[in-house]
Amino acid sequence: MTAGITRAAVRARSGSAIALAMSAALLIGGCGSLGQEDDDYTEGTVHQLYSRAYDLMQEKQYADAAKLFGEVDRQHPYSAWAPRSQLMVAYANYLARDFETARLSLDRFLRLNPAHRDVPYAHYLKALCFFEEVRDTKRDPGPTFAAYNEFTLIAERFPTTKYAEDSRRKAAVLRDHLAGHEMEVGRFYQAKNQHLAAINRFKRVVQEFQQSRHVAEALHRMTESYVALGLRDEAGRTAAILGRNFPRSPWRTDSAALLEGKRSSPLGSPPEPKAPASGKASGKTNGTAAKPAAGEQPEAAAGSGKKSWLGRLFDRIF
Repeated sequence: MTAGITRAAVRARSGSAIALAMSAALLIGGCGSLGQEDDDYTEGTVHQLYSRAYDLMQEKQYADAAKLFGEVDRQHPYSAWAPRSQLMVAYANYLARDFETARLSLDRFLRLNPAHRDVPYAHYLKALCFFEEVRDTKRDPGPTFAAYNEFTLIAERFPTTKYAEDSRRKAAVLRDHLAGHEMEVGRFYQAKNQHLAAINRFKRVVQEFQQSRHVAEALHRMTESYVALGLRDEAGRTAAILGRNFPRSPWRTDSAALLEGKRSSPLGSPPEPKAPASGKASGKTNGTAAKPAAGEQPEAAAGSGKKSWLGRLFDRIF
């Protein structure tokens, strides 16, 4: 009986020792985890945090700078520096080419500070984030369309800021890029003999992108597709619009030859007009994206979506 009691006591003591050891291990692990969190956490005054973050920006350590600017906003949310820190988080991520995170930060800034003087800058930086993701006309036009909308918004809503001129210039480039995408799709349909689908794409270029360099070709391609469908009257009217508005265009000559029966291949054509010498506008203009600026303000964007006289004429005829 005594031996049984002794063995039971030994087992109980062993179980207690094992439980104590496991508790100690968990406690040590927990302390290590807390210590790691403490290493990542930097407490300080607004001046200390902002100054250190700015120094990291100068050293091009953009990810670390973004974290510290975020700490300014988190630890001092009611200070005058909190909104600016929100913008600097976005700008640091923009420089790190993390455009998605930068856009999310800018959306947060705009939601929390709808009347802040740097709202125009926030929209401009958001537009640049989309602009940096624009690729050739064969790719997804989503970033192009988003950037175009943001630059147009700046020019229309903030017509006196220093971001207006650059926004108008970039919007013009992007408008041409969107028209080019429509032309790519239209030519694809045309090559597949899907002429109604092609005509709809070319018609959109004429109606919605009148100021792009693709309008003359779009009218010519429509003439080609109308001829291919046997719609000679529609082809003649389209060619007449082309000749009246672009009398010196090689596309006018080609459309005339097509109607006269001198050529019949839908995709045979003169060389495509060269792109404007400026090409894609740069991501920065006179350093305006270098840091959040106090808001001056953008001029109404050229071609803000209203149809030109050419588009209205085209609507009346067709």
